[in-house]
Amino acid sequence: MSRKASPNLVLAVVGFGVFIAADDLTVVATMLRPIIGDLGIVLPDGLNQMAWIVNAYLIAYVAVMPFMGRLSDVLGRRRTYIASLVLFLAGSLVVPFAPNYGVFLVGRVLTAMGGGALVPIGLAIVADVFAENRRARALGTLGAIDTLGWVWGPLYGAMLVRFLSWRWQFYLNVPLAILGIVAAWYVLDRAGKSGRARIDWVGAVTLTVGLVALNVALLESAQIQSITGLEELTGAARGPMWWLLGLAAVAIAAFVAQETRTKNPLVPLQLFKGRNLTIAVIVNFLVGATLVIAMVDVPLFVNVMESGIERAAVISGWVLSALTAAMAVASYTGGRMTERWSYRPPILFGLAAVLAGFLLMGTGWNPDTPYLRMAWQLALLGTGFGLVFAPINAAVVDSAPPDERGVAASLVMVLRLIGLSVGLSGLTAWGIHRYEELRKTIVLPPIGDPGYQEALQRAQEELTTSALAETFLAAGAVIALGILVTMLMRPGQPVSASPRSTPHSG
Repeated sequence: MSRKASPNLVLAVVGFGVFIAADDLTVVATMLRPIIGDLGIVLPDGLNQMAWIVNAYLIAYVAVMPFMGRLSDVLGRRRTYIASLVLFLAGSLVVPFAPNYGVFLVGRVLTAMGGGALVPIGLAIVADVFAENRRARALGTLGAIDTLGWVWGPLYGAMLVRFLSWRWQFYLNVPLAILGIVAAWYVLDRAGKSGRARIDWVGAVTLTVGLVALNVALLESAQIQSITGLEELTGAARGPMWWLLGLAAVAIAAFVAQETRTKNPLVPLQLFKGRNLTIAVIVNFLVGATLVIAMVDVPLFVNVMESGIERAAVISGWVLSALTAAMAVASYTGGRMTERWSYRPPILFGLAAVLAGFLLMGTGWNPDTPYLRMAWQLALLGTGFGLVFAPINAAVVDSAPPDERGVAASLVMVLRLIGLSVGLSGLTAWGIHRYEELRKTIVLPPIGDPGYQEALQRAQEELTTSALAETFLAAGAVIALGILVTMLMRPGQPVSASPRSTPHSG
């Protein structure tokens, strides 16, 4: 970073890039209908193509993180951060002018590669320039910015579709990315090269293959289950999923073998000798697996309660904003708590709040639950999640040497997003299974009875909401496991009590 640039200015520049990448991750949620219309995709035959508009971005977003995080350790933060913005810019130029679905996906993958790299590199930059006794607060602020981007994306996308067109999201990305490149060029330091000129390409290829295969298998599994039902999966439908899981296992095993013998590993395995880092990434995985349950199930719950699709979408957005807004605010608070009490207390406090939120939702939500009650319970849930992010990020980057912070930061995001994929797949399977089990218990009037249709509709609502409420309780059980794991973390002294260190130039 520039010798004259203050850490706060560096945080502002990095936060700007992270925000536009986070916005691009969620913005298509409210744009899918016009996008598939313009690309000539016809539903329901094109459901799989529509799903890949979202999945291609998420898979590329995850897969690129370890490599680009490590590249920033080797080549320096500034050049890799700027290169990531250039990738994001290139994808944003391709997408709005794409003549067909294939070219559109290429553009989305480019933006995902750029956007996915910005997050771990940004975390490493912040860890480099802030002294240890201010680092957790800064990481919490960056986490809050990332969350705000998630919140803003769907709302922004809805406004663009209403008043302009979906293509304007990508038109506007161009000047924003250029502004980010210029700011990074002048503010970030040219220094920071670790001196290791070699990249572990074998490790990069095997890990990327493993991550892509794993995420494709999990996401495809969730889609097949959601369409056919758990018991109706045929051998032909299951085959590709298990083949991909096998490929993922082989690739990751090859990656671990490569990392144990190379002199310049992509992910130094000795990082996992640190108890706090290992526990932090495990808890982060569990957090990702449960966060997706709230993000997916709450809109489904509202759709059961509302007959109009447009009204249900609007209400879902506002109810979920209680979750995401609370996450953003609590991310900063979690950083302050980490500085005062170290890592374990805010993680435990946050997970306890998440557990309380899921228990309230799992035992109290039904088709008659007021939206105001949903909102404050989701706010409690979001507060808990937000409190956890900063101490987890700090525990990981503080455990890594300065020249390995980029790859360490990538582990935080990769494990959270893999947790999201695992949670989504498991959630879909469990929800469908429980719905089928509960359906066997309903008793309806005879067909033709005047009250048959009303009783059938009410029974379907109650079955669906009961199955969804059970997933909240299952998520609570996962969080309880996370609390037990967190108890194994070394308490450590408060970060604010550490000697004031000179930030490493990165």
